[in-house]
Amino acid sequence: MPEDWTVAGIVRATFPLLVGLTLVELASGLVLDTGQEVLTTYPSLLTLVPVTIGMAGNLGSVLASRLSTALHLGTLSFDSRDDELAGNAVATVALALTLFPLVGAGAWAVQFALGGLVLPLATVLLVATASGVVLAVVAVLVAAAATYAAYRFRLDPDDVVIPVVTNVCDVLGVVVLLAAVELFV
Repeated sequence: MPEDWTVAGIVRATFPLLVGLTLVELASGLVLDTGQEVLTTYPSLLTLVPVTIGMAGNLGSVLASRLSTALHLGTLSFDSRDDELAGNAVATVALALTLFPLVGAGAWAVQFALGGLVLPLATVLLVATASGVVLAVVAVLVAAAATYAAYRFRLDPDDVVIPVVTNVCDVLGVVVLLAAVELFV
């Protein structure tokens, strides 16, 4: 583990990463712009955008935190048969299967209450759940890869993994949600 746990050491380790991730975030806005027409046509889908990327980032952050703690404790091995890694991955996907249908139902209910053009509940649930499960799998892969990279480069995973996971989930959250909209709407 890193020995340089000072403010200067943390800034030195994370500043280049944060600059790069800022550029990645710009891509999210550009991708979102491509789906503007369909999202403004169906406001329940537009409601899903911030909630979906936020929830995916939250699930990824929780997983990243758990992996970082396991790495600090020496219980994480990065082996495909590692029970700690597999258990956390399964828990993340299970949470997505539980939470994203509720997110979809909430988005549909808000739009139904406000009126206007409303998609069928089943369609909004399908878009939200499919997006959520795919993003949970992405969050698992990114969190595991970022934790491993932090380990290999002797960086503190507490400083670098969560920003990587949340930024990647932001960008891919928009891409995955728009792909689900394209498939199911």
